[in-house]
Amino acid sequence: MGCACWGMAVRRVGTCDPLRRLAALVILVLTSVLVVAEAQAGQLPAAQTSGSVPTGSATNEVRHLTFADAIEMALRYNLGAIESGENVRAARGQRLQTLSALLPHLGAGASYNVAQLTSAALGFKPSPTFPIPATIGPFGFSTVSATVSQTVFSLESIQRLRAAQTAEQAAALSRDDMLDLITLVVGNAYLQVIDAGSRIEATAAQVRHAKALYDQAVDALAAGTSPKIDVTRTSVQLHTEEFNLTVARNNQAIAKLTLARAIGLPLGQAFDLADRLPYADLNPQDIDDALRKAYEARADFRAAQQAVDSAQHEVSATRAQHYPVVAVSGDYGAQGVNFGNLSKIFGAQASISVPIYAGGRIASELTRAEAALQQRQAERENLRGQIDYDVRTAILNLQAAKEQVLVAREAIDLANESLARSQERFAAGVTDSVEVVQAQQALSIANDQYISGTYSHTLAKLQLARAMGAAHTSYRQYLAGQP
Repeated sequence: MGCACWGMAVRRVGTCDPLRRLAALVILVLTSVLVVAEAQAGQLPAAQTSGSVPTGSATNEVRHLTFADAIEMALRYNLGAIESGENVRAARGQRLQTLSALLPHLGAGASYNVAQLTSAALGFKPSPTFPIPATIGPFGFSTVSATVSQTVFSLESIQRLRAAQTAEQAAALSRDDMLDLITLVVGNAYLQVIDAGSRIEATAAQVRHAKALYDQAVDALAAGTSPKIDVTRTSVQLHTEEFNLTVARNNQAIAKLTLARAIGLPLGQAFDLADRLPYADLNPQDIDDALRKAYEARADFRAAQQAVDSAQHEVSATRAQHYPVVAVSGDYGAQGVNFGNLSKIFGAQASISVPIYAGGRIASELTRAEAALQQRQAERENLRGQIDYDVRTAILNLQAAKEQVLVAREAIDLANESLARSQERFAAGVTDSVEVVQAQQALSIANDQYISGTYSHTLAKLQLARAMGAAHTSYRQYLAGQP
């Protein structure tokens, strides 16, 4: 709908004079910017991906940071990457702890005991036939032994191990998804620095134009061919452009701080960007194929499925508490008066325990486990819808940004033509400075929107890579227009 309207609008103004065509194109560019901005609003995650752990010390040299360098540093030092990696370690520890319940437990020890007892404490009564002393001891004995215990069968422990295994897999997949998010966030931060630098260049050109126009007006006033109002007007325009240049430089400085904060650069490290990431068109694949591949590749969706499986194993483990548990244990060693005079001792035990009544504990745990399962299933289905939304939105953003760039290019050509003609007329005394200032403003808007369009288009490619689950592995191909 929007594309058709743009095409009709361009055709309608095709026969008009350049100024009207320029005005119409500027309006179209502004409209496209609003469309892309609204479509991309809320698409970039913030959370812990904006923080990092600064590493190393700043140097006096200016570091030339490539896009790949920024991504590589972020995947190592970004707070989201670090925390997700530690989550995987924690899940691995939980799995090993659960596994220990099914493995043999071995132990060894040595002891020396000294005791003195009363015969009454042992249950002996005085007897004239067998006189027993009232006090026995002191006496001592030494013991050296090894013990082993093993749970032979516990369905609960088996199911909890399976739950821990799938939870570990889910944590690893969640880390992969976090790396995709970090790539998108850091890529956007890098693009914002490029965008800010392009705006500085465009604004500096406008300052030069405004300065030339101001000098021309001053010369015309001195020659008596132009009124003083033209000098005042061009002076205001010059000061306005100089202020815009200051704002652009400030925005770039803040954008660089944001990028450094996300990738873990040493505090205070000076750097510049080594890559410009020129515009490269990308033709997205068919939406159905894109969705199918996204469901297969998205790490967060696979992690959500693993979370469902883990919750199902937890439900099974809770139910398995009603089943018997079989265990064996034993010890073997030696015991004697001292360590030099020992005799062999041993013991063995086999047991089976069956829960009869647990006071409702198992039923309550089962209720919680089933509720958690329903939550994981709902989260998975919600994520399925989110992936559909992400893929479709990224493709729409890509198409809209592409049309924005095309319209902005035409607007720049018309603005340059209109500015040249206005300057010629002003130099010839045919018109005043108002027309030239308006033409300069139109060129500034057209340049600004072209910069916005290229930024939006490159960001849309990164968003598509993220939506397809390939941001941190294939971002180079997407940026080059070859996914």
